[in-house]
Amino acid sequence: MRRWLFADQLGPHFLDAAHQPVLLIESKAVFRRRAFHRQKAHLVLSAIRHRAAELGDHAVHLKTETYREGLRQYGEVVEVCHPTSRRARDFVRAQEKVTVLPARGFVTSQEDFATWADRRRGAARLDDFYQHARQAHRVLMDGDEPAGGRWQVRVADATRPRELPTPPTPVEDDIDAEVRDDLDRWAAEGVEFIGRDGPRQFPVTRAEALDRQQHFLVHRLPHFGRSDEMLADDPWLAHSGLSTSFNLGLLEPLPAVRQAEEEYRAGHAPLSSVERFARQVIGWRDYLWHLYWYLDAGYPAGSQRPGQGSIPEWFAKLDAESVHARCLSNALAAVRDSGWAHHAVRQALLGNYGVQRGWRPTEMVDWFQRAFVDGQEWAMIGNVVGMARHAELGSVTTEAYAVSGTHINRTSDFCGACRYDPKQRLGADACPFTGGYWAYLHQARERLHGNVRMTRALKQLAQIPDVHEIVTQERARGDCAP
Repeated sequence: MRRWLFADQLGPHFLDAAHQPVLLIESKAVFRRRAFHRQKAHLVLSAIRHRAAELGDHAVHLKTETYREGLRQYGEVVEVCHPTSRRARDFVRAQEKVTVLPARGFVTSQEDFATWADRRRGAARLDDFYQHARQAHRVLMDGDEPAGGRWQVRVADATRPRELPTPPTPVEDDIDAEVRDDLDRWAAEGVEFIGRDGPRQFPVTRAEALDRQQHFLVHRLPHFGRSDEMLADDPWLAHSGLSTSFNLGLLEPLPAVRQAEEEYRAGHAPLSSVERFARQVIGWRDYLWHLYWYLDAGYPAGSQRPGQGSIPEWFAKLDAESVHARCLSNALAAVRDSGWAHHAVRQALLGNYGVQRGWRPTEMVDWFQRAFVDGQEWAMIGNVVGMARHAELGSVTTEAYAVSGTHINRTSDFCGACRYDPKQRLGADACPFTGGYWAYLHQARERLHGNVRMTRALKQLAQIPDVHEIVTQERARGDCAP
């Protein structure tokens, strides 16, 4: 039967045979409904069209206003792997001529996760799931014990890697040029985008994705694990840059982890780095995906609270020039120019600022999904609501991801040339992240009371004599660009 492939199902593991007939549909309405980053729109459309070109006569490629129109135009029965959003799932289930297959592109099956989570009786924590996945799929195991004797291995090398070669840059072709022309025309017709156009930076074919993966295994995997650092002139550090390839379905997670493990077994990468990569891919990534479906509509419905505000326009539209705080301006500029930033920037700067200002979690999820080239609803709900927004339902983490300017100063090189002082929480030179941190803790202190991992911070809060002045200062700052 012909397999309908969504734009995040483009790898060969979403087909049952190399020559299986395929249906690919471009829906213009997806981009008309919401303002996506221009480079994300380019990446998605380029990936679909490159896949259609690879498949040749085996693919029916339709460009229509909506998915419904595309299915009606094709007219025959098709099958589709379980989609990656609730909206898409509900849509395909409602179509008479569409058969929905189990999900692919993840390591643990939905049935296995549900069985495991049911046994946990409401305590389905990430660390426990990660151990379960390691054992079930025999990843980094020496017999019945984890390699090295520990499930989580501390990063042994504290030195910061310097001058790592940049990942291979994709070479644009006629398909990319066609996509850019189409997006220019759509913009002229009134379709709104955010961010800047630019040369494509991420893979859209499996060959490009495999090149990017090999580069990571050789050059960055040995240093992988220093996850909280941020440098103004190095957007990559030791991060893999593989998230778009996983989320487009170009790479399969478990084989990628197997290859990383081979690097460890061959002595080419330390266990600490390989274990961290495995934890991100078969642990954190799978966990977020499964939690999204396991809790279904109840996640993140319970995360909204009275008095939460909307994202201000300067943040939503990536107006980096209006921001004086160097770290936040740099983060917004990175997203504006490339649609990407590594997860420390997303959490400690972008998500953290939203925490402190009390912006609505669902708006933050929507913004991250639209503004980032690798943004997916299932991933952003867990990362943004559960971690950065500290609005989870007790399933993702027990610690609020809110940090002060002193943490940003300790983990980055932004603060030295900034007009704000990360040590100051009150006054004209007070860092908006430092003042915002203590104001947030004061306002959330009753809700955070009893959270073991916040005990120390709340004790420090109680010893600050000018906390009410800080709250007044930050309230006056409001949603203006800092």
